[in-house]
Amino acid sequence: MSRATVELPAATRVFLTRPHTATFTTLRSDGTPHVTPVRFTFDSTTGLARVTTRAGALKARNVAAGGPAARIALCQANGFRWVTLEGRATVTDDPARLAEAVRRYTDRYRAAPPAPLDLVVIEIAVDRLLSLNL
Repeated sequence: MSRATVELPAATRVFLTRPHTATFTTLRSDGTPHVTPVRFTFDSTTGLARVTTRAGALKARNVAAGGPAARIALCQANGFRWVTLEGRATVTDDPARLAEAVRRYTDRYRAAPPAPLDLVVIEIAVDRLLSLNL
């Protein structure tokens, strides 16, 4: 999948707009997986997934420590239907990018995300999508 054009079947696109929770997997410095529940948004036009979190959260620290090679997996499931988005991730506290992440989160989940003082957004350039029963 190119970051500029992410072709999704209609059922997958709809599934990714439902207000479900997902698992977010990063790698710790010792190579073991760190899996945590998150809420996220996905923009199929740009292929960008976004997760807001605290800068001090382990998921954010793992992504930052991984540098430009940091890869993550984000998996949303509902029963036996699921989709996993994979890609390279970065962490930013850029105000414009944070505002866009908060706007998209609020649209999807119909409530603003938590707003800690150290709020950051993890942006994932999705380059692989796996799914079942969608």
